[in-house]
Amino acid sequence: MSAELLSLSPEVAAAKAKGQPIVALESTIITHGMPYPRNLQVATRVEAAVRDSGATPATIAVMGGRIRIGLDGAMLQHLAETPQDQVMKLSRADLAACLALGRTGATTVAATMICAHLAGIATFATGGIGGVHRGAESSFDISADLQELARTPVTVVCAGAKAILDLPKTLEVLETLGVPVIAFGQDTLPAFWSRDSGLSALLRMDDPGLIAASADLRRQLGLAGGQLVVNPIPHEHEIPREVMIPIVETALRDAVTQGITAKSVTPFLLQRILELTQGRSLDANIALVLNNARLAARIATETARQGG
Repeated sequence: MSAELLSLSPEVAAAKAKGQPIVALESTIITHGMPYPRNLQVATRVEAAVRDSGATPATIAVMGGRIRIGLDGAMLQHLAETPQDQVMKLSRADLAACLALGRTGATTVAATMICAHLAGIATFATGGIGGVHRGAESSFDISADLQELARTPVTVVCAGAKAILDLPKTLEVLETLGVPVIAFGQDTLPAFWSRDSGLSALLRMDDPGLIAASADLRRQLGLAGGQLVVNPIPHEHEIPREVMIPIVETALRDAVTQGITAKSVTPFLLQRILELTQGRSLDANIALVLNNARLAARIATETARQGG
């Protein structure tokens, strides 16, 4: 790949040169997750959580015809202030086109994994992954995140798939694709805002060192793809499953009633859930992202220590 396409910030470049731990961070949470200035405040807090936990944050975005691995304060500010309709939301299908067009682009889970791997970063913290949408048996609406996890060797730390999705089918697809789903600290899979999805975890690891070792062993075995670490939201910030299920069902009914389809579904559902929870869902979202950033930093530290 041309070196001109990939631009590492001085902080990230210095960390790589010294073999220090680095955690990749997505940028759609900044451009499509919440309004300004809260988006900038949260992005800054997430980066601080990574630093406070002993690693270097690398927020990723496409700006000025380059993949930016690590954004300085001015770049974060610019991205946070840019109107949403002027920022491409990038997945695998859009990344090259965004670069060719010279557009600004924010990376989703899939695109962040691709860019992190190109930059030699093995650990990535996000909020929740995409997955199989409800009704996918007729709509075929399945997130590209799942295929990316099966092909790109990055450890992704999240709080589970977003609870608006079909969680059992999402887990089935991940199993079919050979993606290890590792629950951290509990025997059940979390469901984003809730600690318990009602689904049992097939794998559990409570030690970041074991998670790092597992990724290295996958490499030694020649196994393609990454691994998904599902980290439950802290107790004090969760919205319990019994509370969230009726809220999600209401939001889904509203989407059908209003004829919301295709790419508009997820933003509509998240906004409707925000309204129905009176802002509590956004507060929980912020708390779980910070929690994931801290765990990812611990895994990245172990990866660096083990020579990965």
